[in-house]
Amino acid sequence: MDIPIWLWLATAGGIIALFLFDFVFHARKPHEPSFKEAAAWSTFFIAVAMLFGAGVWAVWGPRYGSEYFAGFITEKSLSVDNLFVFVIIMARFAVPRIYQQKVLLLGIAIALVMRALFIALGAAAISQFSWVFYLFGAFLIYTAVHLAQTQLSDSDHSDEGQPSWVERQARRVFPSTSEYHGNQLLVRDAGKWLVTPLFFVVVALGFTDLLFALDSIPAIFGLTKEPYIVFTTNAFALLGLLQLYFLLGGLLDRLVYLGFGLSAILGFIGIKLILEALHTNNLPFINDGQSIHWAPEIPIWLSLTIIIGTLVITTVASLLKTRGINRKDTQS
Repeated sequence: MDIPIWLWLATAGGIIALFLFDFVFHARKPHEPSFKEAAAWSTFFIAVAMLFGAGVWAVWGPRYGSEYFAGFITEKSLSVDNLFVFVIIMARFAVPRIYQQKVLLLGIAIALVMRALFIALGAAAISQFSWVFYLFGAFLIYTAVHLAQTQLSDSDHSDEGQPSWVERQARRVFPSTSEYHGNQLLVRDAGKWLVTPLFFVVVALGFTDLLFALDSIPAIFGLTKEPYIVFTTNAFALLGLLQLYFLLGGLLDRLVYLGFGLSAILGFIGIKLILEALHTNNLPFINDGQSIHWAPEIPIWLSLTIIIGTLVITTVASLLKTRGINRKDTQS
């Protein structure tokens, strides 16, 4: 893809405008979104992402269009896993529901900035060192195994909800209040500026997003090498995260097999990355620095099919499993 600088600027400007609109519209007046409101806005942002993907398909062809949709579906799926941790953080800080929109949007803004930096670094590394694919692939396989073990141990993300080192250090550095002051991050008391508990919620969300970006960015690079597609899929997946948080709500507890599905997807993409690295191999201790052409190539249509199929199967299986449990509880 040959992306002119004006298109990069226009795309970034459009995404920033969407985010600012989302922030002003939802955070201006603290409230808990209704199911109808969350569903409407979730539909809007997904529709925008789909229309953008249709534009990519029409302008640059089915190859890049397929890469965009595969990347968007993967990033959106991984963002659902973020929501589990967001729920834990909100519960741990006892954040009132009417104030959660503002901190979520600030956390999403932090995530967008950090991922843009990660994407720039990742694209630069890939362009210079093709062996980076080996590292990305190995890391994704490790993450997939760890995620599957977490699901099997039934830890329910409890470790991720504990105060991070960054959060503990922030509490030592910034003078703070013990109670909330509306949706304010800073308050002035006795002539001194103090941070409120909402500030530490933003810190926790930002650090969590940083950790999630470590597997999210290698995953999307496993589906496309185009920085423009990597950036836009991440941006559109994050833009609708606020509405998805309130829309799914209690449904998150029913997605009991989602972790296994995400583990399978990350493992598959990790293997795909390593196979691609073998095709462009230049490491002297692997096949004398020569590429390995017998390694199979996984086309993007197959990747898209596997990703969608895995998500459908795990979602349906989760809902059937929890429906049976809920039915037993009702009968008892």
